Amino acid sequence: MANGGPVQHGYPHLETVRAAVTALYRRLSRDTIETFSASVAPADVAFCDTDDLHLGAQRVAREMVRHFRLPDARLIVGFREMTHAANVELAAGPEYFVELNDRFRTHRRDIGAALAHEVAHVYLHRLGLAFPGTAENEILTDTATTYLGAGWLLLDAYREDGVSSQKLGYLTPEEFGYVLAKRALLFQEDPSVWFTSPQAYTAYVKGMARARQDGQQPPLTGAGWAGRRRYAHDRRHASTAPPAAPYAFAPDSGGRLGVTFPCPTCHQRIRVPVRGRVRARCGLCRTVLECDT
Repeated sequence: MANGGPVQHGYPHLETVRAAVTALYRRLSRDTIETFSASVAPADVAFCDTDDLHLGAQRVAREMVRHFRLPDARLIVGFREMTHAANVELAAGPEYFVELNDRFRTHRRDIGAALAHEVAHVYLHRLGLAFPGTAENEILTDTATTYLGAGWLLLDAYREDGVSSQKLGYLTPEEFGYVLAKRALLFQEDPSVWFTSPQAYTAYVKGMARARQDGQQPPLTGAGWAGRRRYAHDRRHASTAPPAAPYAFAPDSGGRLGVTFPCPTCHQRIRVPVRGRVRARCGLCRTVLECDT
């Protein structure tokens, strides 16, 4: 939790974020992910200063448990002084003890954001889905929270001005915006109407621009002129593409040239033959892709 300190920006964790999206599709399937098409509604996690602190926190926790389809999970929420925003004890269940930073006693509107991340930890724990290393696992949790409809709260908790700052989670604001944009493109959703933080909206706009770029890379037909020209040059040389290119060429067992590239939805790599216009279907997320190979 950045509390008055510097906030990191940009996309330093982008490859881990993309790997997390792929892992979600592999573990859950496209059908299960589609059951999360409705995001957490602002009214369901609203928390004002006149609400009882502990009763309100338990109410929001129950809403997060409902959202993540954990009907038998019971969260016991407490507050204490700590460095991080929150912590959850990942025991066998069904009771889970969540501790929130004392800061939230007076910053109650962000309690939903903190609980979203912690309940997502419980959800992934029950799925048996984890990344090696603490930092990578926290990025997985932020990504899952956002892609499954509760992470817009984490981005909205980001506020920064000339004298103060606050950011929850391990992703940068722009990375939160990127994952939120990927979800918005999948479900035709507009989460920007829920933001109370102008800085969150700016980060979402930047993330959306980056997310759209995923569908504008060759050999996809949505690639721009410069990308198509570069792709044609690499294809003529029939060799592996430059390291910075998202695609790579290689012959199959029969000697026929093929190209591999990441699916713009789930980021699993797809292989198609090099033979002009091709329609491909991702075997993981079932996205149909128009390609010009």
